[in-house]
Amino acid sequence: MRILVVGAGAVGGYFGGRLIENGEDVTFLVRERRAHQLREHGLQIESVHGDFKCQPKTLKAEEKADPFDAVILSTKAYHLKGAIDSLEPFVGEDTMILPLLNGMSHVDVLVEAFGEEKVLGGLCFVESTLGEAGKVIQTSPIHDLVFGERNGERTTRITKLEEAFSGTKANFRLSDTIEQEMWHKYLFITTLSGVTSLYRSPIGPIRETDEGADRIKAVLSQAATVMRNLEAPLADHIEDALYDKIRGMGYTMKSSLQRDMEKNLSVEADHLYGYLLEAAEGQGVKAPDLRLIYGNLKIYEIASQ
Repeated sequence: MRILVVGAGAVGGYFGGRLIENGEDVTFLVRERRAHQLREHGLQIESVHGDFKCQPKTLKAEEKADPFDAVILSTKAYHLKGAIDSLEPFVGEDTMILPLLNGMSHVDVLVEAFGEEKVLGGLCFVESTLGEAGKVIQTSPIHDLVFGERNGERTTRITKLEEAFSGTKANFRLSDTIEQEMWHKYLFITTLSGVTSLYRSPIGPIRETDEGADRIKAVLSQAATVMRNLEAPLADHIEDALYDKIRGMGYTMKSSLQRDMEKNLSVEADHLYGYLLEAAEGQGVKAPDLRLIYGNLKIYEIASQ
């Protein structure tokens, strides 16, 4: 199976590299700067699960190539339109598109661009970042990529994709309930990213204070209410389960959104929080904690320009 990974950053570089390590035919769609980095230094992974280095195949948007069997899309939401424009020439009639973005609004954008049948459901949990010379540094035991047909069917194509993903050092898992899992992650990320970016703190000190613990619960409750009104298939009592998960996380755990703010990078304020607040307004639902987090991120965007 020919697999195109859009971008070779902390997420795409890690999972794409693990697939190459396992013998899969992987190409990275990259910009010139990253292509130069990869030519000069190779794709380097430094991980608690084992290091790996290779000289990967790369492709730039202006180059030509036959359509790929599968595309793994791991860009940030603010790069989504550019990514769609870049990968269009490499998407054929039978290409599967597997997005790993947080949130949910990107699914509609991809369906509009490529058609309902091409877009799979997907998500990932991995703590990774880019270090010196573009090295992918992966630092925690969790390195999961979950995928599936959005309607839950076990199709021939998804079975073939599962075969291509099997046997790697990362955890690739086929899910029959991927849409629910995507909403659950959205709720989790909304809360973790929201409170850590709001307080500029790892999760440990936040949950140790009454105010911080109450804020975590409030964000979970408000976001879940909006999502259920959108007919998201959230499990009963998922708020309690995710609160327990957050309480069990490492004391020094930071969200990727918080790390982006520390590096003065762009953030996904509208994709994650603006989407929910627009829905809340249409529902007549008050979500003051979500609005506080959104306001914090929008002020950061203005201040960091």
